[in-house]
Amino acid sequence: MPRTVRDVVFVDGVRTPFGKAGPKGIYHETRADDLVVKAIRELLRRNPGLDPKKVDEVAIAATTQIGDQGLTIGRTAGILAGLPTSVPGYSIDRMCAGALTAVTTVAGSVAFGAYDVAIAGGVEHMGRHPMGEGVDPNPRFVSEKLVDESALFMGMTAENLHDRYPTITKRRADEYAVRSQEKAAKAYANGKIQADLVPVSVRRTNPEGGETGWGLVTADEPMRPGTTLENLANLKTPFRVHGRVTAGNAAGLNDGATASLIASEDFARANGLPVKMRLVSYAFAGVEPEVMGYGPIPATEKALAQAGLSISDIGLFEINEAFAVQVLAFLEHYGIADDDERVNQYGGAIAFGHPLASSGVRLMTQLARQFEEQPGVRYGLTTMCVGFGMGATVIWENPHFEGDK
Repeated sequence: MPRTVRDVVFVDGVRTPFGKAGPKGIYHETRADDLVVKAIRELLRRNPGLDPKKVDEVAIAATTQIGDQGLTIGRTAGILAGLPTSVPGYSIDRMCAGALTAVTTVAGSVAFGAYDVAIAGGVEHMGRHPMGEGVDPNPRFVSEKLVDESALFMGMTAENLHDRYPTITKRRADEYAVRSQEKAAKAYANGKIQADLVPVSVRRTNPEGGETGWGLVTADEPMRPGTTLENLANLKTPFRVHGRVTAGNAAGLNDGATASLIASEDFARANGLPVKMRLVSYAFAGVEPEVMGYGPIPATEKALAQAGLSISDIGLFEINEAFAVQVLAFLEHYGIADDDERVNQYGGAIAFGHPLASSGVRLMTQLARQFEEQPGVRYGLTTMCVGFGMGATVIWENPHFEGDK
């Protein structure tokens, strides 16, 4: 029987505050799956019109799928969050674009009619599970020169991208990083971020491992308000001697989780659920792994072509800031100014942090807030580079658009 594709919408999205990875980070004593559980429970609390029994799927991404990020985390987190055992779940991995891929995967099922509503998100506890933990790259990649050895180290790929774009100097990257910190601080001051954060109770310990009490995390830990060009100018360049990539113009190592509700528009409206964004198109693309940060460019070209749009139709951009150079390469390719007001209005991962597989939904949540505030904008996109040479882009339509009225 022929199937009719249904409109897919972003109903809601939440996230934990992001933390710094490592012994001094806020989530050092907190399990990764518990972070996901917090996010799922908050989604259900915020949307009482949704009967948990009607959730058709839980898709949770993690890059390192071992330990408390393993055991098919979509299924286990769903049970721990209190969803009925009749609700299935699975885990997914596309490195940095894990949560974004979880969204597009369940969205395809919703469009086809297999699901009405699903939960999609991601988690990364880089303190418990450092990037690359337990992996065993096939030696053929290097021995047969399938990729340059630098492709296995994200910071080196960012230096390679600087080489491809000599006009993107370290100063430009630092200037972009300063603006990201400034915009994030302003967004916090104006209450733009807090509404979608899930407070998390955390156990605190002393250096000897003894418990010192409990605390409540309500804000992102990695932010560095007051960052200046002078602060960034003399930071070490750990990936290359006299390089251009530093801890100041790149996202750090972080912990955190995100979750979103994706549904058919008919289901959302019938059940009194909000419609915050309408899915237009999405695309993934592969590029040379050595210049991983170039990935958003061909992914965006594919997504625009699918939608019958041009880059000039996009009124808001949420670009993941794995590295400043990667965002700047995207902007330079499309002839967009480094400080264009349409780009990352609330700041980005350089300020908030980038817990790998969770970040895609953070981009979507921030774009949804901006859509609500700016009914004159019809289209926006979320895009990110992906480890080992990929890019991912989703184009969204603003359901609050008033341009035709």
